[in-house]
Amino acid sequence: MFLANWLCDNHLKDPLAKLIVENVHLHLLPSLNPDGFTLRKRGNANNIDLNRDFPDQFLFLNDDEDSRQPETRAIMNWSRDIQFTASATLHGGALVANYPWDGTDDKRTFYYGCPDDDAFRFMASIYSHSHYNMSSSKEFLDGITNGAAWYPLYGGMQDWNYIHAGCFELTLEISDNKWPVAAELPIIWKYNKMSMLNLVASLVKTGVHGRIYSSGDGRPLPASITVSGINYTVRAGRTFADYHRLLAPRDKYEVVATMPGYKSRNTTIWLDEGAMTLDFVLDPEVSVKGGILQNVYDCNCDSKSKLEFVEFLWGSHFEVFFVFIVILGFLCILFQKRKKVKISTTKQRTVMV
Repeated sequence: MFLANWLCDNHLKDPLAKLIVENVHLHLLPSLNPDGFTLRKRGNANNIDLNRDFPDQFLFLNDDEDSRQPETRAIMNWSRDIQFTASATLHGGALVANYPWDGTDDKRTFYYGCPDDDAFRFMASIYSHSHYNMSSSKEFLDGITNGAAWYPLYGGMQDWNYIHAGCFELTLEISDNKWPVAAELPIIWKYNKMSMLNLVASLVKTGVHGRIYSSGDGRPLPASITVSGINYTVRAGRTFADYHRLLAPRDKYEVVATMPGYKSRNTTIWLDEGAMTLDFVLDPEVSVKGGILQNVYDCNCDSKSKLEFVEFLWGSHFEVFFVFIVILGFLCILFQKRKKVKISTTKQRTVMV
């Protein structure tokens, strides 16, 4: 809560606070496990460790969401509903910024990076190097670690968020003391203040973001964003089709926007220290079926789609529509002439017989 209070008190006078308040939708959850926090134990009221309760990519028998604890289900629903760009969970008992993957497919302990390993290392380094002494750790190089290289765990929130919610999550161990008393909290806040602020601000200062539209009618498209060479998909928002793709700076990327029923579009960018705005305008795919020009995406036959089809033709594709009508008229004339010739020939043959 120190973070929330500081932002409220300083957003009119501190540039960093102003940047965050004006550009970031920041959600704060005081405790994921209020019962365990009160009882000073890892488990919840049912004595279940919530950070081992999420479905896991390496434990296929752990996929049943209905069997999750209520706190776990609430977080899963919340994450998918909001579509967070990034998140961080605060833990105690060590001093390190931890990033995916947390587990390995064979349960061994070794470095096992996710597709966005470079971006996660960049985010973790921002936190560590902004901290009072995290980057000076003797146990973890630069104060950061891959989860599986530290110790593999399964059913964790960090990996689930990245895989299923499109959210880049760090696990931040912010104090060597597992259960600090209230009197220690101001010191912990002091040591972590700039780390928290710089990490949140990095969501504005880095990566590529924008919106995706249809060239036909300008409507927002909840399309998918991929980056060549990185096996991960970010989906644009359902309402405004806005997206934010976190990427490590100082590199070249090919960004691709795709949407069913539309032609994909790609562009190559050089991402420097700052963030880049990149909007996409996608052209509808068009096919001819049964002599009728159709937008593939709107080819169902309800009245709304028919209206959209007419608007599509009468709008920016009027020239195509006009040429189509001319060709159709020409074919009709040829058909009529051919029919008359056929009738005349038939009559001549009848006379000859």
